[in-house]
Amino acid sequence: MKLTFLGAAGTVTGSKYLLEADGTRVLVDCGLFQGVKNLRERNWKPLGVDPKDLDAVLLTHAHIDHSGYLPVLVRDGFAGKIHCTPPTRDLCAILLPDSGHIQEEDARYANKKGFSKHRPAKPLYTSVDGERALSAFAPVELERSFAVGALQVTLRSAGHILGAASIQVEHRGTSILFSGDLGRDDDLLMPPPTRPQSPDWVVIESTYGNRQHPQVDPLSALEQAVRPCLERGGIALLPAFAVGRAQLLLYCFERLFAHERLPRVPVFLNSPMATSATALYQQHVAYHRLDPRQCADVCDLATFVRSVEDSKALNRRAGPMVVISASGMLTGGRVLHHLAAYGPGRKNAILLPGYQPPGTRGHSLLEGARSLKVHGARVAINAEVAQLDVFSAHADQGGLLGWLGACERPPRGVFVTHGEPASADALRLEIKDQLAYRARVPELGDQVELD
Repeated sequence: MKLTFLGAAGTVTGSKYLLEADGTRVLVDCGLFQGVKNLRERNWKPLGVDPKDLDAVLLTHAHIDHSGYLPVLVRDGFAGKIHCTPPTRDLCAILLPDSGHIQEEDARYANKKGFSKHRPAKPLYTSVDGERALSAFAPVELERSFAVGALQVTLRSAGHILGAASIQVEHRGTSILFSGDLGRDDDLLMPPPTRPQSPDWVVIESTYGNRQHPQVDPLSALEQAVRPCLERGGIALLPAFAVGRAQLLLYCFERLFAHERLPRVPVFLNSPMATSATALYQQHVAYHRLDPRQCADVCDLATFVRSVEDSKALNRRAGPMVVISASGMLTGGRVLHHLAAYGPGRKNAILLPGYQPPGTRGHSLLEGARSLKVHGARVAINAEVAQLDVFSAHADQGGLLGWLGACERPPRGVFVTHGEPASADALRLEIKDQLAYRARVPELGDQVELD
């Protein structure tokens, strides 16, 4: 087999790996590059393989940095199947058309403001392209092996988010295991990742390769952050990713209310995408920790805000109450309207349940900003601001090493990908020192023969 790194090499985004054997070519993941401009520009460059020459795509999970290039691949001639778990397919049905819609909106805005060097600016793909890509999906349940040409493929649970999988590929007695994004053993919603068996080669993510999660109970952290706001009659605004984070927060509030650790107040989930994603947890109960009754209790907890009119009306309600809304980094979406409405109120709280990269409004708040620009106007921030950095869906360094160290025998080699350079290299060194495995951090375009 020959492995080529077409993405997620030297960065934590754009996951793509080309695997070739005996005339069979598959792409493991097909993600968008995201983040700073020089990374986003890679999405417009040639893929490195003609989509028409690919036999299949093996998709670890639905996050856009793993799936978001699929509409381009299908539009440009890919005629094979996209193999993934059923929940991943259903999440992609939500995420891919929405991603195309965002591309169209970005192009429309660039043309309106005239800041693009292209005349006219065009989207990378459209919402229609996102819809069309769905016809290529061929869902496969976990642990059911299947053939793609000369390759034998098995998907195994990776935790992380609903439907996420690690992917093992075998050819003529040699195997390679792609970790995908690995979840935490102690995740409240998702099961722990399935441990490796005896892969000859491993491609492992390193998002948290140089970090350890704080040893803090998420329920206690949320209780302590939210209680003062609710007791003073305020509104707690929690920006959250629509897939994974929003559902985890709903579960936490349901548990805190059920055990009377917080006063029972109205909870609103204001994100059409999060609303659709939450419904999938009831459809795919086998893929998470909750039983059907628990899942129903979580879904019954919140009022799901669907219409624009109801979203606007929410801004006129008085506290105490909880509002969960996307996006998680305050970069766009309905949460910005809530930020403008609730930010000036001294009784209120803006609680940021996740990492806030530099350049985002969330990061500015954590740096002490007392006003933010929202929809062209300055908004005073008098509300309490706090970060809840206890809800990551990724395994930390210890979790990654524990998963890799569970191999039944040492692999021939480990490729450390999907991490920023410092994170990837820190994990490489720990793999070498703690596990005595051979490990390297590949660069974009590197090719390796897997003997």
